[in-house]
Amino acid sequence: MRAGGTGGERAEPVHGGPAHGAHGHGSGTGHGSGTGHGAGTAHGHGAGGDATGADLAYLALERELAVFLRRARASSGEMAREVHPGLEPAAYGLLVRLDEAGGQRATELAGYFGVGKATMSRQLRALEELGLVVREPDPADGRASLVRLTGEGRDRFRRVRDARRARYVRKLAGWDRAEVAELARLLHQLNTGSEPRDPRPGPERAPDSAPGPERAPGSAPGPERAPGSAPGPGGHRP
Repeated sequence: MRAGGTGGERAEPVHGGPAHGAHGHGSGTGHGSGTGHGAGTAHGHGAGGDATGADLAYLALERELAVFLRRARASSGEMAREVHPGLEPAAYGLLVRLDEAGGQRATELAGYFGVGKATMSRQLRALEELGLVVREPDPADGRASLVRLTGEGRDRFRRVRDARRARYVRKLAGWDRAEVAELARLLHQLNTGSEPRDPRPGPERAPDSAPGPERAPGSAPGPERAPGSAPGPGGHRP
């Protein structure tokens, strides 16, 4: 599967050359001779030859992601302006999320994108002023509200989304469908692993919940550990 973008900014793949930032006393590739700082990874840290394979893989990943993210930011700006001339680039992702997930609380959106509540409130207020989203009472909690796309916001967003999808099809015309599916799977895996964890404890760790029967305080010890129980078959207490 190909990595990186398709344009002229493509990062050069790393093939085991000297690592960037390595001190001048070693080869930086893990195969040269160090003089006091040790041969190995960049900056002379780590031990010898076998470390470079993983290091170079992560270095290549970092470079390709840097190019990808730079292009994604530029693309988001273009698509945001296509939705509405006054829409800021970061807000395009909000429209994507609201179209996919439906009504969301502002706190849910802030957690999903990993931004502060103040930042999210500012972006949502701008979308409201443009007539692209609206706040409605949350049926589950009258004190809260849900943010939804307006009819105009949904129509504008989907026109741009469909045009963007057509551009993806043209750019990836030389890819096998299986490669496209694998890229989507890996990006989903990366995004899922990067999502902030819910700080609220789950049911199994709720501080006020009753412990399980095998650990309930004050309960009778189980037969395997009961003090004073008869010795086992071998003459030893279990």
